[in-house]
Amino acid sequence: MTVRVGYFPQNNSLFVLRHLGLLEQWLPDVEWVDLRGLEHGPRVDPTRALPSAHGDHLFDGGYDFIGTGSTPPVTAQAKGHDIVYVAVSGPRVENGRLVVHADSDIVDPGGLKGRRVALGHGSWQTTLLLLALEKAGLTWSDITPVDVYGDAAERFLAREVDAWVGSYPYLTKVEQQAELRELIPTDGLFSHRSLWFTSRAFATGRRDDLAAIVAALQEADAWTAEHPARAAEFFAADDGRPAAEWEHALRTRPWGLLPLDPDFVAEQQHAADLFFANGLIERSVAVADAVLGDVNDLVRESAH
Repeated sequence: MTVRVGYFPQNNSLFVLRHLGLLEQWLPDVEWVDLRGLEHGPRVDPTRALPSAHGDHLFDGGYDFIGTGSTPPVTAQAKGHDIVYVAVSGPRVENGRLVVHADSDIVDPGGLKGRRVALGHGSWQTTLLLLALEKAGLTWSDITPVDVYGDAAERFLAREVDAWVGSYPYLTKVEQQAELRELIPTDGLFSHRSLWFTSRAFATGRRDDLAAIVAALQEADAWTAEHPARAAEFFAADDGRPAAEWEHALRTRPWGLLPLDPDFVAEQQHAADLFFANGLIERSVAVADAVLGDVNDLVRESAH
């Protein structure tokens, strides 16, 4: 039976696995689905809602397994999809941060009130920004979020926005062209992990296939940790960005899949509660409902 795996460069682990061809050594019939080629419908108004993101396509046959940041699985649960978390990475606190220009009059997150803040809405960046606002005693409605993906750096450099939730390698170019001030780091705000999830039907009905995906990802991550320069070439060939920028990004993040622990579940639940309280999702969700002990055991065993 075909196993469909959704991938895109933002989940570095799956992107490398796709290029190494390791999963094909475990499973005879793998179909790689480039998430950038899937239509997700019109973008939503970032002042009022989270986009449906990639989770929907687990349930329309688009793919069976996906890796993202922290926000999409919450969105999927809120839409009523029966997801199961498979694994998380270690914290990626060096990967991104909220920045302003060095000469900005915004000196702390409280200064974001009434300002235009650029982010990839629906990604982990929504989580970071919402947590930063909470820390400052602000809500989502206190800012003007600007949903940007492909041209975020350019719009920030052009000062079309007042602040930006940036990540590497995209921050590298901006750091070379402008003086920045870090408004708030990721470290201390949340753990910003990569995570992987699937449908409950796949997790419970195709355990051997799921175990193969986890094992292949562990192998690919170990390879990337040892060969970051070679892995960077995969990304540079895809988007034309200098390989050195990608290598820096890959060297500053953790590798290896970990089982979910209570601290992550609590952190994810807090973010989900904030989404609901700020009107970004239509219903509250229970993150623990998407955690299965036997899947956790599978991941734990794969790390040995």
